[in-house]
Amino acid sequence: MRVVLTSCPAAAADGLASALVEGRFAACVSILPGVVSTYRWEGAIQRDEEQLLLIKVPVRNTAALMAALAALHPYDVPEIIALPTAHVAAAYSAWATAQVEGVADTNSD
Repeated sequence: MRVVLTSCPAAAADGLASALVEGRFAACVSILPGVVSTYRWEGAIQRDEEQLLLIKVPVRNTAALMAALAALHPYDVPEIIALPTAHVAAAYSAWATAQVEGVADTNSD
C-alpha cells in the first residue's frame, strides 16, 4: 500500500476525492481540513488555507493514481507525494486492492 498526499483548496477537496474513488484510482481518500501551507510561488511567499488529502492505494496502482490526480487537480503544480507504508492490516489491504481492480499499472516502486 501507499499513502499519497496532496493539498488543495477546500472547494476542490470533495470533488477530487470523489473522482479518485469513483474512477477506482484510490481505495479511500481522507480529507483533513484546516491545513495552512506556506511556500514560494513565482518569487513570492504565499500562505494559503487548504485541505490535505490522504489517499490510500495499492502499490501497483500508484502511477495510475498519480496521473489521474495530476490531471484532475486544480493547481498547475500540485503536491503529489507517495509514501511507502511499513505495515498494513491484511484485511484492509485486501479490501483496498478490491476497490481499485481494473486500474492496475506495472509501477511497483
